[in-house]
Amino acid sequence: MIHNAKFFISNPDVITCPASSLPEYAFIGRSNVGKSSLINAICHNPKLAKTSQKPGKTLLINHFLVNEGPQAWHLVDLPGYGFAQTGQKQRDKLRVMIDRYCLMRQELANLFVLVDSRHEPQKIDLEFMEWLGENEVPFAIVFTKADKLTRSRLNENVENYKRALLENWEELPAIFVTSAEKKEGTEELVAYIESINDEIRHA
Repeated sequence: MIHNAKFFISNPDVITCPASSLPEYAFIGRSNVGKSSLINAICHNPKLAKTSQKPGKTLLINHFLVNEGPQAWHLVDLPGYGFAQTGQKQRDKLRVMIDRYCLMRQELANLFVLVDSRHEPQKIDLEFMEWLGENEVPFAIVFTKADKLTRSRLNENVENYKRALLENWEELPAIFVTSAEKKEGTEELVAYIESINDEIRHA
C-alpha cells in the first residue's frame, strides 16, 4: 500500500510545520528504540530516515510524503523522549517541541508510541502514554525489536505492559508487535494507517 516515500521537510517547531490537508502519522519513542529503522522498513527504503547507534539523533520534526494523489499522507519522525546524549537544556527543548506538536498539530491522525519489547514496562513510557490519554491525543503502541528475544519472552513482556496500562485504563489502544529487521508487523501497521485514512476520506 506504500508505493513511494520521500523526505519532505524538517522543522524545529509545530508552528513552522507545513499547512496540509493530508492526514499525518507520527512516530515517537525513547531514544534508540529503533524508530528510524522501523520507518525505513515500513516504507521499503533503508535510507529514508537516518539511523544512528547514538541515542538522540533526531532533533527536528521530520516530515515524509508517502504516496501521491488521493492516497497521499504524511509520516512524521519525531525526536525521541528521555535519554539523549545532549544537555538538560536540549532535552527540555525537545520535550517542549514534542508536547507542542502532539497538542497543536491538527493534521495529526494518530501517534505511534514505540516501545522496546526487550524491557519491562518503563515509567517514562507509561507516563507519556498517560499524558497522551489525558490530552485526548489518539495513539497506538508499537513494540519494536521483536526478533531480539524468544517468542515466549516477547509475549510475556507485552502482557506485562498490558497489565501495567490496565491499572489506569479501562481499555487499551491498538497494539502492534514489530521487527524492522525481519519486517514483522509492518503490513499490519500500514493497514491500520489505511483504515484511518479511509475513515477520514469518508467522514
